Amino acid sequence: MIVPCIDLMDGKVVQLVQGRDKALEGGTPAEMLARFAGFPEIQVIDLDAAIGSGSNTELVEFLAKRAVTRVGGGVRSAAKARALVDLGVKKVIVGTAAFGAAGVNKPFLEELGRAVDSSQILIALDSKGGKIVVKGWREATNFTAEEVIQELEPYCGGFLCTYVDKEGMMQGTDLGWFGRLRAATSHEITAAGGITTIEDIAALDALNIDAAVGMAIYTGLLNLDELAKL
Repeated sequence: MIVPCIDLMDGKVVQLVQGRDKALEGGTPAEMLARFAGFPEIQVIDLDAAIGSGSNTELVEFLAKRAVTRVGGGVRSAAKARALVDLGVKKVIVGTAAFGAAGVNKPFLEELGRAVDSSQILIALDSKGGKIVVKGWREATNFTAEEVIQELEPYCGGFLCTYVDKEGMMQGTDLGWFGRLRAATSHEITAAGGITTIEDIAALDALNIDAAVGMAIYTGLLNLDELAKL
């Protein structure tokens, strides 16, 4: 499955390079919904909430009520996850709160599981320099995705795995990393970060991994009509 991305910052649809530098702005949320109408699911990330500088709650609600969405960014309480599901969000993406200084934050994930069915949870495994990064990719942990992925399986229905080193750079992704993650879990995996060509998407599909695509769509490098047919 191909999942187009809508990233929100300061009330606008944007695309960033490695989660920091804004490369471009897209259309309005309504315009992006129309462009992505041919896809079964859309990924929505509230970047302001992810880095703790604000939120785009009204836009998230607007999108969640009009499309099948997976939503993340700043989901750091079970109550917020529950609220998103109640809005109609299909899957909630949890990143920072799933981890503590020493590894997996089991108390939080157990609380989350009491509020939302685990099948509706995607845990974000965002890797930069080989280590999981949190808080909008601003802080690095001391552990890798490969080290914790199996420990996280009981708490989620799948994983959103972003290769941050290539995010937004249009240089392809690290298929070897995704292959190692695929070998480590039978859970659903969605890949993100540097996915640039149809060949990238086909290689991920051969691994039974979905592709979340952003920059390559917004710049026109990947054709939406062609992607929708896939």
